[in-house]
Amino acid sequence: MIEANVCRNNSNKSNKKAEVAEPARDNSQHNADKPQSAKRKVILVTDGDGVAQSAVELATHNVGGRCISMSGGNPTPISGQMLADLIRSAEHDPVVVMVDDRGYEGEGEGEQVMEYILQQPDFDILGIVAVSSNGKDCYGINVDFSITNDGTVVQEAVDKEGNPTGTTNICGDTLSILEGRKDILIVGIGDPGKMGFKDEIVKGAPVTTKALQEIIKRTRV
Repeated sequence: MIEANVCRNNSNKSNKKAEVAEPARDNSQHNADKPQSAKRKVILVTDGDGVAQSAVELATHNVGGRCISMSGGNPTPISGQMLADLIRSAEHDPVVVMVDDRGYEGEGEGEQVMEYILQQPDFDILGIVAVSSNGKDCYGINVDFSITNDGTVVQEAVDKEGNPTGTTNICGDTLSILEGRKDILIVGIGDPGKMGFKDEIVKGAPVTTKALQEIIKRTRV
């Protein structure tokens, strides 16, 4: 049986055990029989290092979602199939997951996992939080909008520090398979949990939270 470690509020200093989502049995048949309205609503974040994971977990808590903490890691430590099973077992929507290539040239672990998740017929991909970095994929990956380091929605990309770049093309890891995808809402942000201390966990990860809120608002979860 797979256990899904779900989002924890890292600002809580208690020793309370993290809540665990029970997995569904025989997920393939279970979800094949679900009506269209029962599709799991998923948001992907293209970063998973320690700081980013803490920011994503807190931001997910802030918007009332479920975060699959086991997807955190640099690079992504679990397979696409395992992550899909964890998403299906989550208690409620939206489910937020992390994918990370660790700067790998070409299609790394994070992109392989993301591609698998995007292909699942029982998942409704609400949007992707595209994290800017100094890595690859600097051309052709257009964002629909971005959240700057002060929480402003702008119709352009941002850099790693969350500053507007003047172009809609975002540079970041774990993004190449999104090239040309106009059917998915792509929201750019800087480095989660950082951005010159403006997205710190102690401040509530406001930029990462805003990105999730905007996706949820625009897709009417």
